[in-house]
Amino acid sequence: MCGIVGAVAQRDVAEILVEGLRRLEYRGYDSAGVAIINNRELSRVRRVGKVSELADALQSQPHAGGTGIAHTRWATHGEPNEVNAHPHRSEDIAVVHNGIIENYESLREMLRGKGYEFVSDTDTEVIAHLVLDKLKATGSLLQAVQEARKEMTGAYGMAVIDQNQPEHLVVARSGSPLVIGLGIGENFVASDQMALLPVTRKFMFLEEGDVAEITRTDVSIFDLNDKPVERTASESDLKHDAGDKGEYRHFMMKEIHEQPEALAATLEGRIVNGEIVTEAFGANSNDILKKVEAIQIVACGTSYNSAMASRYWFEEIAGIPCQVEIASEFRYRKSVVLPNSLLITLSQSGETADTLAALRMAKDLGFMSTLTICNVPGSSLVRESDLAYMMRAGVEIGVASTKAFTVQLAGLMLLILSIAKHRGVDPALIQEITQGLTELPKQIEKALEMEEAIKVLAEDFADKHHTLFLGRGSQYPIAMEGALKLKEISYIHAEAYAAGELKHGPLALIDDDMPVIVVAPNNDLLEKLKSNMEEVRARGGQLYVFADKNAGFESAEGVKVIELDHINNYLAPVLYTIPMQLLSYYVAIIKGTDVDQPRNLAKAVTVE
Repeated sequence: MCGIVGAVAQRDVAEILVEGLRRLEYRGYDSAGVAIINNRELSRVRRVGKVSELADALQSQPHAGGTGIAHTRWATHGEPNEVNAHPHRSEDIAVVHNGIIENYESLREMLRGKGYEFVSDTDTEVIAHLVLDKLKATGSLLQAVQEARKEMTGAYGMAVIDQNQPEHLVVARSGSPLVIGLGIGENFVASDQMALLPVTRKFMFLEEGDVAEITRTDVSIFDLNDKPVERTASESDLKHDAGDKGEYRHFMMKEIHEQPEALAATLEGRIVNGEIVTEAFGANSNDILKKVEAIQIVACGTSYNSAMASRYWFEEIAGIPCQVEIASEFRYRKSVVLPNSLLITLSQSGETADTLAALRMAKDLGFMSTLTICNVPGSSLVRESDLAYMMRAGVEIGVASTKAFTVQLAGLMLLILSIAKHRGVDPALIQEITQGLTELPKQIEKALEMEEAIKVLAEDFADKHHTLFLGRGSQYPIAMEGALKLKEISYIHAEAYAAGELKHGPLALIDDDMPVIVVAPNNDLLEKLKSNMEEVRARGGQLYVFADKNAGFESAEGVKVIELDHINNYLAPVLYTIPMQLLSYYVAIIKGTDVDQPRNLAKAVTVE
């Protein structure tokens, strides 16, 4: 979950590397470092903390050179300190690495036996010494990396430079993404194309097992068997300024306010004259979707919550069985695959390690086909799935996902309606929900007008340490998402429960110091939900109810009601997500936490 940037150019690259790290800082911010070659001499600077610490160090002591690598770290092996920060060195070479080398302990013992000394607690230092050991035998940095990777088990995206071969940069990819940026008389590498937008818009994505040798004028790529291969280059349509906060204090707030635009973008051209364009899921999607008899969704974190909400929709609207599982659980248990099952993967980045591993298992397990709903074109999930729905949410920088969640829900609903059509579901119901989707961006825009009221409400949480979220039906996963957001960025312990489960345990937690947040649209479960709320009131709990204005709730002692406009019941989960996001944000502001880069977390989880 770290960020990698590398460059081979005629100009000094330090500024390019640091700017690239700034754009990748959402991937890790425990420490940062650079290694640069100038006149066959390798220099290295590392700092604990954010990229700004590294930038300040380079400002006070500039480092010239046209070849370099850089890294921003999210710690896996070894605490965040300067000794464990990347790049790691072994004599004349330097390495940056994203991933986990699972057999690093046995490799370390083997290398110690050969006289190599280790100064860090990281698995990455093993790569540096192993590559140097192979380099001494081959004399070629490319061959050294090719030989070294054959002895490594685990996931890695790595970049290596050698001060004796200053115009060469060698990279390797196994389970962790790398992209090559193509320039004129200069070339670049990064773990995300976002890092390189200031210097190029032309990219080449490495496939699983690829090793590439990069010079100023050439890129040579070799597959898992060390055979030369060609990889297609493409132009990126990402906005160069997508990494800017604009008028907002934090990326998270910017991305919350971008949701109407993101939803409009994801629906554009996919609903035409009131009809869903099934080809949004792939050129041959019609042939596949008409055969689907069961759904299996795998996802992690926020994507798992959107999958859970969609399970209600798949079964209630399309009448098709749907199972949802956390990817890290799914990949390590024996699964029974129902006939004609479609495996759906959800991931903002398209590189989530556990989700990607689940996809790669799919064909062996007997799934009929695979589909991903993803936000990053060219990502591993998109390239390796049979079908792909591109979310078009725009770049999401804040670690706590917001607009990706609501856009995922919209994409899932489009898919459900497409399958429902093939299964003979009442066209009037499909038309009603389709119309509701087209109105959704404006309804979200209206919901964002609640911001000031929720900002005031957030003050009630300033001294709280625990919060309970309640929902029923498809709103239960929205309660789950609300709890996840609050704990992610405010560090308040928050849990979500299906409201009917209160009396089976959680009610024991209720007192006047435990705020209870309730998601209450006006649907057929409303009366049941009201009964659950009375159970809380009777025990002195403070209720915060986000309710449909037609649901008949009124603020009273122990109850604060925040009204939302009425919305189609099926689409209510999307709307009720908005106040949950705003509340989490303003509680975090009051608590003084780092909203965009919460402790211990990173954006793209590319390690197991």
